[in-house]
This record gives sequence, structure tokens and C-alpha cells, in this order.
Amino acid sequence: MPTGVALRDAREQLFDAAERILLRAGPSALTSRAVTTEAGCAKGVLHRHFADFDAFLADLVRDRAARIDGQATALRDAAGTGTVAGNLSGALTDLFGPVAVAIVALITFRDDLRARLRRSGPAGVPVLTEATAMLAAYLTAERELGRIAADADVEALAPALIGAGHLLFADRSGTPPEPEAVRKVVTTVVGGVLGPHRPAP
Repeated sequence: MPTGVALRDAREQLFDAAERILLRAGPSALTSRAVTTEAGCAKGVLHRHFADFDAFLADLVRDRAARIDGQATALRDAAGTGTVAGNLSGALTDLFGPVAVAIVALITFRDDLRARLRRSGPAGVPVLTEATAMLAAYLTAERELGRIAADADVEALAPALIGAGHLLFADRSGTPPEPEAVRKVVTTVVGGVLGPHRPAP
């Protein structure tokens, strides 16, 4: 393989290569050699941009977790439209796509990566932590609009939705759950606070 392949955006191409390996073969197949081979570049390219392979993986996780910001904005903007259960079901389906599920599996699989991420970021599992904050912000907005109960505990509901959603989508080799299955989980978790309510004072 040529060793002088020029990468226009080496970091992103290496991230994309790692993502393809994760989706195709799972976290156990992810090595620095596998990533550079997949990206079509020399192994040294990775080490020119990252201190070591765990640093590369940590930046990959942070990069993919940061993409939730766009989803969070769209979900927050949806407050007051459609139905709360429908919005939450759609958010969970978008969130737990194959990449996010694979990233969570990677974090679980690699102890050193998990420890590195804990030293440099908030508590919890990246991707899931950001996703929980996304749902909490949305539920807070709906509570302020009176579409869920004023005493709804969004700080408890959000992680419950994320945990239940992750269990639904976690089988990387299986087919995604049916929309009705996702909606059933959502309504089970938040059903007690749904319905027209007076906005919180």
C-alpha cells in the first residue's frame, strides 16, 4: 500500500475509517493498523495527529458525541409541536443509530479509553450523557409550555428514556426496533406526565 497518500482532512478520514470498522466488525477489530489500512494511508499518519491510539479513540468519541448538539437544537425547537411522545420517539430513533450504538459499545469494551474520557469529561458515558441532557432540555421546554405536568421530574425521566432506548437499540447485529416498540417504551416512561397541563409558573 502506498505510504505517501495525502489526506485532505486526515483526522476526519481516520475517524470515518474507524467508524466503518466499528460498524462492520465491532470494537474488537479496531486497531491503529486496521484504521490506517481502512483509510488508505501509512500508519504514521495517525501518530502524527494523535499522541497514541487511545488519544485517537477519545477524540473520535468526543467528535461523535458533539454531533448530538445539532439533534438537541432540533428537538428543543420541536417543543410545542406534534406530540411529546412522538417527538421523543423520533429523537430516540435518530439518536440510537448504528454509529452511536457502536460508539457506546467501544467505550464499554476499552477500559483505558473509558478511564481517559472520565479524566477529561463529565461523569457518565459520552454520547449517553449528552443525549440525556438533550432529552432533559426538551422535557423542560415542554413542561414550561404545559404539555407535561408541572411537577414532572425531567432529571429522572431523561435518563430513564435513554436507558430504555439504549436497551431497545443495543443489538448491533439485529434489525432496529419497530417504531411502535419505541413509542410504547416512551409512553410507558412518560405516560404519567403527558397531557394538557397548566404551564409551570
